[in-house]
Amino acid sequence: MAYGYTWYDELRIFLFKDLPNFLKNIWRFRKALWNHHWWDYNGTLRFIEISTEHMAKNLKVKGNEVEKPRFKKVDKMNRVVEILKNIREDRYFDIVEKELGRGYNTSKIEFVPCEDKPDYFELVDYDSDEEKEFNNKYFNRVTELENEEWNELWEILKGQDYDKFDKEKDWDDQFDGSGMRGWWD
Repeated sequence: MAYGYTWYDELRIFLFKDLPNFLKNIWRFRKALWNHHWWDYNGTLRFIEISTEHMAKNLKVKGNEVEKPRFKKVDKMNRVVEILKNIREDRYFDIVEKELGRGYNTSKIEFVPCEDKPDYFELVDYDSDEEKEFNNKYFNRVTELENEEWNELWEILKGQDYDKFDKEKDWDDQFDGSGMRGWWD
């Protein structure tokens, strides 16, 4: 029992605050709960996405903090949500397609019988060197973008090193809104 609360107060808090919040959270996280598996990190990312999106919406509208740093936090939270959606929904192929003006070439491959071994087949790729080069460039860019956003995600969540702030400058001008430990109201 918490200090200063009677059993009646504890029961009232449970029934009118904690239990409704728990039920709201079950509803809010229903998709993440349904799709969570121990062997797949996608569900874990979904929990982070849902809670960050919920926090950003409420901090923007209901937050008590001064507007300038609060909106910087909201912007970073929204960026986290965007990155998480890109990762979970594997949007990088579409992003790179827009970037390069076209998608990768579907390879023209087929299995053909081996001349020297009649019971075996070999895989023959009929793509031109130009198509192979473009596909290589395309997939390298997809991988590069995935890695950039993965690193950006964790940098935003980790936040800035405040020890490196210039003490002569205004804190608000140096603060970029990152740092999950400071995302509270």
